[in-house]
Amino acid sequence: MKANWRHLISLAAAFLLVACDNPQTSVQQDAMVLEGKTMGTYWRVSLAGVDNSRREALQNAIQQQLNNDDHELSTWKNDSVLSRFNQYRGSDPQPVSDNMADIVTLALRIGHQTGGAMDITIGPLVNLWGFGPDKQPVSTPNIQQIDAARALTGLQHLQVINRAGESYLQKDLPGLYVDLSTVGEGFATDHLARLMEKEGINNYLVSVGGAVLTRGQNAQGKAWQVAIQKPTDRENAVQAIVDLQGHGISTSGSYRNYYELDGKRISHVIDPVTGQPIQHRLVSATVIATTALEADGWDTGLMVLGEEKAKALALRDKLAVYLIYKQGDGFASWMSPQFKAFIQSDTGSDKP
Repeated sequence: MKANWRHLISLAAAFLLVACDNPQTSVQQDAMVLEGKTMGTYWRVSLAGVDNSRREALQNAIQQQLNNDDHELSTWKNDSVLSRFNQYRGSDPQPVSDNMADIVTLALRIGHQTGGAMDITIGPLVNLWGFGPDKQPVSTPNIQQIDAARALTGLQHLQVINRAGESYLQKDLPGLYVDLSTVGEGFATDHLARLMEKEGINNYLVSVGGAVLTRGQNAQGKAWQVAIQKPTDRENAVQAIVDLQGHGISTSGSYRNYYELDGKRISHVIDPVTGQPIQHRLVSATVIATTALEADGWDTGLMVLGEEKAKALALRDKLAVYLIYKQGDGFASWMSPQFKAFIQSDTGSDKP
């Protein structure tokens, strides 16, 4: 896998959601803006009413916290907590932090609610198709390779154990490989929000990759707003604008994170059932939830399900969801009734 290809992957989610005052501006004016890199993507923190003398200390505190999160959740670092669990070939419960136990518990719950569409155990398939630490394949994986990778997956093989105040992960399949990249950005975003509260900061917008969470107001005393981008490479093409009202938001999209192989576009979103990249019309799923972690878990599952099943699930579970899908030579959008409570402007959506 070439370095520049990895760089394109890391940029894919970072620009799906951008802070904005209106459709023409993508940066909150007069706010303290701190930025950096983590988890193969970018983080951004906008703060209102914070003295500039705190800039360096806050920058360092944020980066240190995110570095710690990355060391725990990364599959790209062989010495991370998650990588050590993946390398373990036994079945004894392995100690993990309460944070990781919470992430896996939520991921398992959403996995079951989506009928297995959101599956954090599909690491072998992610790697097989070239979106993990392994190199990009030089040819399309054959059915035997796909079946062999699928045999190493399954939510039923992973369990969270809480015993005497300690947290553990246990697997009954030696080759099980857990990949938390689908929820890592949401977790890190929530963690940044908790850091801001600890620092006594009540007006902020924090984001890691495609996950965003806000509290309070911006520097102009107005609600922080977030723009959902159109499925295009133009970074300022706004599809809709939302007021999060203190919630988290996350977007999963298939139109940027891909590569070309054997004349076909290979999406990074893998269907656990088929073991292959998705090929349906849905190109973007945005979810608003109480936490960025929750939103980050749902958006991937909805992307795997596709347009019609995602709509049905959003209505069934009363989720705040915004979908963009291919229609003819262009795109159409749909939002659930719960999402309408957050919408500020929209280029046009179908009725649910």
